[in-house]
Amino acid sequence: MTTRLDSDLLLRAYAAGVFPMADAGDAAEIFWVNPDERGILPLDGFHVSRRLMRTVRAEPFEMRCDCDFAAVMRGCAAATEDRPKTWINEALIAAYSELFCRGYAHTVEAWRGDELVGGLYGVTLGAVFFGESMFSRATDASKVALTHLVARLRLGGFALLDVQFVTPHLRRFGAVSIPRHDYRRLLAASVSAPAHWLARPLRGSEALAALL
Repeated sequence: MTTRLDSDLLLRAYAAGVFPMADAGDAAEIFWVNPDERGILPLDGFHVSRRLMRTVRAEPFEMRCDCDFAAVMRGCAAATEDRPKTWINEALIAAYSELFCRGYAHTVEAWRGDELVGGLYGVTLGAVFFGESMFSRATDASKVALTHLVARLRLGGFALLDVQFVTPHLRRFGAVSIPRHDYRRLLAASVSAPAHWLARPLRGSEALAALL
């Protein structure tokens, strides 16, 4: 357990297959997680329903990257009726914000006008994207953000999308759990490989084309 984090420690932890969490948003301490089963979303096995394809193509949101990292983290940390307790505390927000300033943390954001209505954030290291959390304040906002994330990762040459734990929601997109030793093998092969975070705007049709 610890109450302090810094960006160098976070990068070393991710490279070793470990990530931090807090018991609650108001918790003071952070603990490290190294699960026996690790969730990944194979980039070549991403499932998009026909309804979601239509939504992505219709472009109900303006999709942006890295425009308001703090707001995305705050959105992910906010309690909702469906998720009254989150694992993101102030120490985590500060540490990941430092990673963002150093170019290692990124967001995919869904906007309607001046309102941020959904998005996700994560950490990049080599050809790995470590997905951390997502939120939605509008129908399908986080689903569209996830679709755009996978498209960007494929276009940028990424090899591994780590989602930590497989939820029923992520399973619908093709996420699977693999044993720790298999995850470490994939991580070792990908963490030092080259990849490029694609921050430029993507139209919905371009994002879908990248998934084919």
